[in-house]
Amino acid sequence: MKIKLIQPAMLPRPMDTQLKTRMAPSLALLTLANLTPETHEIVIENENVETLNFDDPADLVAITVTVDVMNRAAEISKAFRARGIPVIAGGIHITSDPESAADSFDAICIGMAERVWPIILKDAERKTLKKTYHDKDNLPAGDIASPGYDCVDPDKYLYTNIITSSRGCPFKCDFCYNSCQHAEKVFLNRPVEDVLRDIAALKTRHIMFIDDNFIGNPAWTKHFISAIKPLKLKWSAAVSSNIVDMPDLLDDMRDTGCKSLFIGFESINSAAVGAVHKTQNCVSNYERLVEALHNRGIMVNASFVFGLDEDDQTVFENTLEWIVRNKIETVTSHILTPYPGTKLHDAFMNQNRITDFNLSHYNTSHVVYKPKNMTPEELYSGYLWIYKEVYSFKNIFKRLPRHKRQWIPYLAFNLFYRKFGKLTEWLCLKLTFNTIGKLFRRLAYLTK
Repeated sequence: MKIKLIQPAMLPRPMDTQLKTRMAPSLALLTLANLTPETHEIVIENENVETLNFDDPADLVAITVTVDVMNRAAEISKAFRARGIPVIAGGIHITSDPESAADSFDAICIGMAERVWPIILKDAERKTLKKTYHDKDNLPAGDIASPGYDCVDPDKYLYTNIITSSRGCPFKCDFCYNSCQHAEKVFLNRPVEDVLRDIAALKTRHIMFIDDNFIGNPAWTKHFISAIKPLKLKWSAAVSSNIVDMPDLLDDMRDTGCKSLFIGFESINSAAVGAVHKTQNCVSNYERLVEALHNRGIMVNASFVFGLDEDDQTVFENTLEWIVRNKIETVTSHILTPYPGTKLHDAFMNQNRITDFNLSHYNTSHVVYKPKNMTPEELYSGYLWIYKEVYSFKNIFKRLPRHKRQWIPYLAFNLFYRKFGKLTEWLCLKLTFNTIGKLFRRLAYLTK
């Protein structure tokens, strides 16, 4: 069979450029490609970087779906199904809210694909596709498949050096997909040898671990970090804020080349954090955590969510003051978004607070519900304001890292990715995105 694997186009947020949409390839599609027997022909099309070819002959189409691209995924599916080509969909949105998505596709896959994808292919060949394929329980960690990195055209992306060392997250915050009824209630670390093999396949010293929580199992993380020490990597990852209580692990991270950590602080208001059951966060420890990271030369990418029920208009100025005072190197901000299937969505539905059901707006840059202590307009304008202020010249230089060796990568990101992203986007289109990505990675090496 000829199989098309498709990633629908995402709609950029107000501060985004093509640097965001072309950041990295879909590991989901690369994993499906690697799971597919060589007897089949695979074509990967990412609508964020290329135009979809609807006229190309195909025997099966598979689409990976996040909530904000669901509408577009349904349009793509309709076009192929009109030609008699069966379409199957999977991904985080399909798993979290399968009932509402099912009618848009010939079949859906709920949960992980490793054990069901071969069954789907056999059923497609026999023209006996079932409506639903489902695999959530008891997947051995060793069965987690590696992505087919050889399928990537690196010139289309800023980064192709992305790896997951785990699946899932041990925490279940109300606004997170992990709170969904259909979410995998497991946290799995891959065998160390498998992750090392992926690192070798990428043939680079600069690695981005994109796990939901790189320290979901601290004992595994410590063992893995020991294994990568001889590789002399430069790496980054996403961790939970309870790493503040793991100083030995932080030392090991520093010693093995960790240069930055993404952390979901979400709010500097402890009542707001507690209300969404983010139990791993202790706001009183935030500054101690930032200090621990900065003392080790590790930069901080802080994520914040605005519009929690304990937030009022003062949250924006208070958060900005905290960010600048603590010299947070990179900030990612979001408007609280009740993803379908999550506990937050169920609560807001019961309270009649959801005002916008257009899933294209569920990309954390729209107000789709009634905030409790401010108007939707105040929330949206505050969200735009804090991005503008964090990346103003004044605050970029106020947040300059104390370690001079970090100045070049810090300024490269803050100026060329955020402040002058449109200019960098233009350069990428004149050259290639991978060329600019190589420049960013080279600048990262200067943090040595």
